[in-house]
Amino acid sequence: MWIQNSALALALFNIILGQEVIKFKHMKVKTILVSQPEPASDKSPYARLKEKHKLKIDFRPFIHVEGMSAKEVRKQKINFSEFNNIILTSRNAVDHFFRLTEEMRYKVPDSTKYFCQSEAVAYYLQKYVVYRKRKIYVGEKSVADLESVFKKFEIEKFMLPTSDVDNPKIPNILDEIGVKWQRAQLYRTKVSDLSDLRDVYYDILVFFSPSGIESLLHNFPDFEQKDTMIAAYGNATVNAAKAANLRVDINAPSPETPSMSMAIEKHIVGLGK
Repeated sequence: MWIQNSALALALFNIILGQEVIKFKHMKVKTILVSQPEPASDKSPYARLKEKHKLKIDFRPFIHVEGMSAKEVRKQKINFSEFNNIILTSRNAVDHFFRLTEEMRYKVPDSTKYFCQSEAVAYYLQKYVVYRKRKIYVGEKSVADLESVFKKFEIEKFMLPTSDVDNPKIPNILDEIGVKWQRAQLYRTKVSDLSDLRDVYYDILVFFSPSGIESLLHNFPDFEQKDTMIAAYGNATVNAAKAANLRVDINAPSPETPSMSMAIEKHIVGLGK
């Protein structure tokens, strides 16, 4: 009797689950909120995605950056003159490094070497230095790509400008390579005010960092996911979403979908089948 009841319960569960899958699969995605600033170029992948699938795509930073003061940096016992090698992992790192050197009246020597995580960061560096007159080393996508370059300067000290949010990934890579480095917290990540979005609904919410997930829950502690789909970029973001009991429907990168826009498009096309 127990076996029969179990089989019946399983059958009913499968029917209900099947109905939910059918219901979810036939949802049509119309609106997407990307938790980042809007791309400067109208030729971004999101512009193409928007036009191709007739979507409404909004951009809104869920977090923002505030620079630390010279006094706060001095408390960390950071002396810019001790470093001739700067590891830059983001545009924020570039901006706040040069902001603080100017604020602290330190003239960055022309001999300073810059180790940029990606081509995008290196290109942005031109805002502050004459590119062809500086020693700039560029990774393809990660600091790890510069391992052979780091080893050429293994006896020298490196500075790593960061935010106040501890991300162990890059420090771990530097330690594994054997780089002599020191962290310099030059800016902090703050949760943005999203109260005006309380009554606004989107089919997909797109996140790129655990801080974005934190901001969502800080602004809307009573957030219920329901049919809203969550797209998360990177393992740390996926894990943060799951830790918050959120269902991750779309994740990137993967060999098939290396970018978030590609992952979203694949999901949208799959829902339409």
